[in-house]
Amino acid sequence: MPRRTRRALPGVALAVALLLSACGGGSSETPAASEAPASSAAALTITHKFGTTTVPANPTRVLTVGFNEQDFAIALGVEPVGVREFLGYDAPQRPWLPEDLRGKALPTVGSQEIAFEQVAALAPDLILGINSYMDQATYDKLSALAPTIAQSDAYADGGTPWDEQTRQTGAALGKAAEAERLVTDVKDRFAAVRSANPSFAGKSASFLLGGDQAGVYSLSQSDYRTGWLTELGFTVPEKDATVSLERLDAVDADVVMAEGLPDSVTGSKLWGAVDAVSENRFVDFGQFDQDFAAALGFNSPLSLPFVLTEAEPRLAAATDGDAATAPQPFPAS
Repeated sequence: MPRRTRRALPGVALAVALLLSACGGGSSETPAASEAPASSAAALTITHKFGTTTVPANPTRVLTVGFNEQDFAIALGVEPVGVREFLGYDAPQRPWLPEDLRGKALPTVGSQEIAFEQVAALAPDLILGINSYMDQATYDKLSALAPTIAQSDAYADGGTPWDEQTRQTGAALGKAAEAERLVTDVKDRFAAVRSANPSFAGKSASFLLGGDQAGVYSLSQSDYRTGWLTELGFTVPEKDATVSLERLDAVDADVVMAEGLPDSVTGSKLWGAVDAVSENRFVDFGQFDQDFAAALGFNSPLSLPFVLTEAEPRLAAATDGDAATAPQPFPAS
């Protein structure tokens, strides 16, 4: 979890940490891969924030140390030999996994911290860590075990957009064309939802994350968990904010949505006084240990179609202009 989020939400349990792990923005650059012959047997050189890494031809033992990294490898047809544990959620059962992997517990190499001994024991020939928040010391330890791909310096740590992470992963795996097709397919899904729901265009949206007696945390456009909203045409706040219960009017918007709100917030009179709540323009996306929050946490070409499927009818109900229409909470009862 970034330091800023830790300070803002001191009451959030440790098990939620990975679902609060992503914030940051940056340019749209993609780390460079050297031009290679058409043969998939050619080695590649990938540039990242710590220098360059030569990736072996056709790696067969790919290990992921990023918090959402496994989804990107799996989307490109590569089953990792080891993954970073996703705390607070039964990740092997996530519904957007290919059926042959659903329920399969892949070996883990640490949760909050990377377990280097476990990494070494799995003998990887490529380590992916684009969303790992690794520093120079961690990179040095990992790259001594196998060629390691870190995040680009074009983005804040943990802030690589899903499409760029897909392209970077594809470049590292020698599957650049497949990665581009994945990006196109998912963007086409976003375009289809936008086209079917013109009521989304230009609407303001607040996305609240967790809460306690001190208040709630409002995500801004710098957090990739709001990127899907802007792709659908909504506008989101420019800055993150911790908002006290007495100032909940500050998070009011055309649509208010949330994950992980406790009863101490939703049961208060102050919450009920928010216009979006009283006029059925609030969408409850459930708790941190449930599928929707995890899908946003993975933020991958596998999980984003799940996000769209679940969010579209709920957001449509919140933006239809009819206060009698209440968006169904997630998960459906």
